[in-house]
This record gives sequence, C-alpha cells and structure tokens, in this order.
Amino acid sequence: MKNKIETNKDTGDSIVADNASWTFSGDVAKHFDNHVNKSVPFYKEGHDLIAKLSDFYLDADSICYELGCSTGKLCKTLAERHINKAINIIGIDKEKGMIVEANNRCQNNSNVKIINSDLLEMEYNNCDMIISYYTVQFIAPKHRQQLFDQIYQALNWGGAFVLFEKVRASDARFQDVINSLYNDFKLDQGYTPNEIMAKSRSLKGVLEPFSSRGNLDLMVRAGFVDILTIFKYMCFEGFLAIK
Repeated sequence: MKNKIETNKDTGDSIVADNASWTFSGDVAKHFDNHVNKSVPFYKEGHDLIAKLSDFYLDADSICYELGCSTGKLCKTLAERHINKAINIIGIDKEKGMIVEANNRCQNNSNVKIINSDLLEMEYNNCDMIISYYTVQFIAPKHRQQLFDQIYQALNWGGAFVLFEKVRASDARFQDVINSLYNDFKLDQGYTPNEIMAKSRSLKGVLEPFSSRGNLDLMVRAGFVDILTIFKYMCFEGFLAIK
C-alpha cells in the first residue's frame, strides 16, 4: 500500500498556517525573505529588473510608491540605486511585523519612508512610479479595480506602474501543466509534498490570481493604454504600464 500524504499546518521555513488562513502577520515577517525567495522564481532578479527600470522614470524630486513593501528589500535597493538623487521612496504595508522589518532594514536610508496603512485607504500624492510586487493577488477581487483606479489617478503623465503577479493560465489544460511545473519547482527548492499541500490549503480564499487578460483588463479600465509584459516565467508575470 502506497504511503499516504498527510497534510498539516507546516508550510515550510518555520511558517505555520491553518486551512484557508494564510497571513503575513505574526512571525511570518521574520522568515519572509527566505520563504519568498524559495517560493517565487526569480524573485531577486525581479527586484533587479525593477531597479534598472526605475532609471527611466525616477528623477530629482520624484516620488515612488511600493505597494505591499513587506520587509523593505526593494525599497532599499531603489534607495541605494538613486542615492545621489532627491527621490522619495514610500513603502506601504498593512502588517505591523513587516513594517518593523522594513524600518530596520531601511533605517540608514534617509530617502525611504515606510507607512503602515491599508492600500485602499491611502491618499497618494502625485508620483512618477508605483510598484506592486506580488501584492494585488492578495487583495479581494471586488476591491482591485478601485486600487487600479487610485494608481492611475496618482501617477503623473508619463509615469510608470509596475505590476508583478502570479497569474492563472488561459484554460484548464495549460493550468494543469503550470501547476505541475510549479510543484516541481517547489520540490526542487527542498519543500516536502506535505509542506506544498499545506501551503496550498492555507492560501484558499486568500491568494486569488487573475489571468494575464484579467490583469490587463483592470489596467485598461483604469485608463492605461500602453502596457508591456516585461517578465514571464510559468505562472508569474510582470507588466509595465505607462500613463
């Protein structure tokens, strides 16, 4: 008789979550960087790509927002890349544990400000760049259009919105293939089948990816016309939208 895979609460990297109850609060912030680098392909490379992209949009006195800044790694990367420019980098996150980690990481970067707020409740100043790095997928679908509308309104003309998201495939056949490939990726990172299943169960109703088309539709309805895919690997995609 084959061994039965038992699901449990351990999602790997010392992060524990119950069924349909994944959260970024509690001790998750302490283990987040290690966990996300193993869970999202090319996570660091995505940061590097965005940093290089920012050269085209951030100049003296520019404001750049990162929505869902987590532990502040990207904010710090941007701050150090533009250290000789008077640029204001504003990271926003609603989880206090993440805010603590981000403030600690960026404490020596005077051009970074970390704000504890819900993204939908923020009053955004006019800005030249807004970054959402695997964040919108955790916002309830019924509120996403509101956020995209806020983003479009906040950007100056010619400003950039950078959106990275986990995406669903265009049909069930491709989705099956992508799911299998992604599970193989996580196994290659050292996660056990139990941990992969526990993480999947914990994300039910919490992580709600849209398809590429769904994300494009949100941007178009907000007012964006010029949109380009700048990254694509399995079920992960990055977009650049210019106002």
